[in-house]
Order: sequence, then structure tokens, then C-alpha cells
Amino acid sequence: MFIRTLVLTGFLAASGAVLAQSTDPAWLDELGAQLAAEQQCNVEFYINASETGVVGQRTYEARAQCTDGRQFDGIRTEPTEEFAISACGVQVC
Repeated sequence: MFIRTLVLTGFLAASGAVLAQSTDPAWLDELGAQLAAEQQCNVEFYINASETGVVGQRTYEARAQCTDGRQFDGIRTEPTEEFAISACGVQVC
């Protein structure tokens, strides 16, 4: 019984760690961390996240919706390590 409990406990701990990991690509996690540090934005979700590659350089861009309603655009082109972040204003179509 003790061994079964130990195995079950280990399995639950391992599966909990998997569930706690982000399902976003690493670069979105990096953008979220930068937004939290620089703009005090807790990202609720991303809009139009994309990765493109031209001549060996990758470009990452996304719009982040913060939990308080603000939105920010973030863009980074390799080899740059930080995102250029700009606040989204009201747009009229």
C-alpha cells in the first residue's frame, strides 16, 4: 500500500508540473514577462501572434491584452533580445 501511495503521489506531482507550464511559445512568455516588468501589464491573452522569417532572421510580433483592458504591441527581430513595445491607442476605421 505504501509503494502504491508513493507512486500515485509522484505521478500527481509530475502531472501537476506539466499542467502548470505555459502552452505558449517561449517568445510569448518572454513578451509577457517584459510587459509585466515595464508596463505592469498582466497579459490576459494575445491577439495576432505571429513568427516570420526573412533571410535567416526571425521576427516575432503580437498584440497583448492586459487584464485591466490596456493593449500593447510587441515586436522583436533577431538578434535583438528585447521587444519594442508600444501602447495601442484608439483606432478609427
